[in-house]
Amino acid sequence: MKRVLKTGIVIMGIAFLVPSLKAQEKKGVSFQVSGDVVSSYVWRGAYNAGASVQPTLGMSIGNFSFTAWGSKEISDTHKEIDLTAAYSFGKFGIAVTDYWWDGEKIGNEHAEETNNNYFHFDNHITAHYIEAGLNYKISENFSLSIAWNTMFWGADKKGNGDQNYSSYVELNYPFEVKGIALNATLGISPYDSDLYGVSSFAVCNLALGATKDIKISSSFSLPLFAKLIFDPAHEDTHMVLGFTLR
Repeated sequence: MKRVLKTGIVIMGIAFLVPSLKAQEKKGVSFQVSGDVVSSYVWRGAYNAGASVQPTLGMSIGNFSFTAWGSKEISDTHKEIDLTAAYSFGKFGIAVTDYWWDGEKIGNEHAEETNNNYFHFDNHITAHYIEAGLNYKISENFSLSIAWNTMFWGADKKGNGDQNYSSYVELNYPFEVKGIALNATLGISPYDSDLYGVSSFAVCNLALGATKDIKISSSFSLPLFAKLIFDPAHEDTHMVLGFTLR
């Protein structure tokens, strides 16, 4: 019964929100629809799944944005849905993200073992991870950005059941060389975390990504990207290739 009520509340909320968004269209509401296809899904230096389709649906009003992002493994049952609410002010930005990556229920023989019900919000046994993040961009001329993210609710637990507060610090520096957009990343887990598989301060994500638009026709270009990723904490490395449709 509680699940039905929660689902009903969500549906009612969407029903009330849609007319409000239509009324706001003339006040700067914008929407984003896009999708990536990747050779493998690597998150913060760690391999999550094989070749995947990753759609994005976003909405922004002024400095506020709400984004739904998903990932579905093409040949297996990995499925993820992430919802992010974010607000930017000056050089700073704040965000809260709900991660859910416990996989496809239909056709997954291990689904019941992992308790992967989406509408299950008991903090002691939920499959959701709720994270708060703060990011800062130094300047337009020196575009280095720094972000700190901490899981503060949900499935990120210690062995004794207490919240672990797993954190991840990431530095990104975008730049361009001969028409190719590049981005250098340094990702760190600052302390013990089962989520990131480390027992102390560790560098878990060193990456260099490149993006180039491949011209298909006079009116259509396909953004192609590649990323070389090193995970020193686990002595691992990944190479990801993908393209974006928008």
